[in-house]
Order: sequence, then C-alpha cells, then structure tokens
Amino acid sequence: MTTPTMPLAAMGAPLMALRIFADEFRHLPAPWVTISTVYPDLLELSFHDDVDGFEIWCEALRIRPEAVQHSVQRDGRTGVMQAVTNYSGGPVELICFTTIPASEGTRSGVEVGS
Repeated sequence: MTTPTMPLAAMGAPLMALRIFADEFRHLPAPWVTISTVYPDLLELSFHDDVDGFEIWCEALRIRPEAVQHSVQRDGRTGVMQAVTNYSGGPVELICFTTIPASEGTRSGVEVGS
C-alpha cells in the first residue's frame, strides 16, 4: 500500500513565512527550522541553549513576553519556552530549550560511585 504524497503547495504558508523571514530578518540569529508533512501549515523555529536568539525572534515577531509559556522537562534538567503567532497565513511556533544546571546539593553518578 502506498501513502498518497502531499504536494509542496500544501506547505505554502510556512514556506512563504520562511521566505519573508530570509528577506526581512536575515540579520537575526538562525534558528533550527522545521516544516513537516504532519503539520503542513506550521513553521517551527527552535533554539537550543540560545535564549537571546529566542527573545530576539519574539521581539521581531511582536510576541509579548506574557504570551510565552514556560515549562520544565527531563527530570527538571531542560527548561522550555514556547510561543505561537500567526504569520503569512499560518502559525509560527518558537521554542527554546535550555539546560538547567544541577543544583549545588545534587551529585553526579560519577561522584556517587567514588
């Protein structure tokens, strides 16, 4: 059984947004860019340990600080900031993943085995 293929035109909104960003925001830090056939109308821009880049993009896209959601993943070791806005006819999601340093009282597995 073959899976029907999706035409590239189905990704028109995120591709157009990306084209506009490449022109208008070429001076901004480059994010990790994702466009997927699973969510063909979504453009995802992610930042890894780059809070400044995330905040610069939020400001450029006029995302208010109170619209940014904050959470923690991976046993409290990864901070996540997330915001969504509409641009060029589709959603643009900004995500920032940051490493949360271990607290002073936490010992590593190497230290425990010593």
